Amino acid sequence: MKRDIILAGVGGQGILSIAATIGTAAIDAGLYLKQAEVHGMSQRGGDVQSNLRLSSKEIASDLIPAGQADIIISVEPMESLRYLPILSKEGWLVTNTQPFVNIPNYPPIEDVLKKIESLPRYIAIDADAIAKEIGSPKSANIVILGASAPFLDLSPQALENAIRKIFENKGEEVIKMNIDAFREGLKFANENQ
Repeated sequence: MKRDIILAGVGGQGILSIAATIGTAAIDAGLYLKQAEVHGMSQRGGDVQSNLRLSSKEIASDLIPAGQADIIISVEPMESLRYLPILSKEGWLVTNTQPFVNIPNYPPIEDVLKKIESLPRYIAIDADAIAKEIGSPKSANIVILGASAPFLDLSPQALENAIRKIFENKGEEVIKMNIDAFREGLKFANENQ
């Protein structure tokens, strides 16, 4: 088993929580893990990116070469496009459709979505709306995690167990909201592949 994953978004959107959840599930499954993060601008709403590599064999580098990522998981649609050169030809893009407009020259969202929809394998999901529907607007990132679950080679149960571990100090209500968010994202992906 080997999965090379790019995580992308904007500071404050929960990219590092996604990485921690996938990493916890991978370690619990006995996999090797390497991760490299860029999140120095997160305090100012800048881009956040993480390379996450999982494998049943030892991993030499924490960086994913161009054209080798199996999946891009993005909580912000324009940020997903930034990393397309790293995505393999067989790779999947899973992204939120709701923009986080943090620059004055943000392109029209219709143009961004049109580019995403031109890809052969993608899941574009309004994670913000789903998170609000289930009463947890802050869990859009976990909706995205759920939508990426079919492409991670980790069982949904392993990811749910990792969610429980990551959020255990926040209480049962927060755990339940995040599990619900995860399941809604997973359901959407399974119905829209």
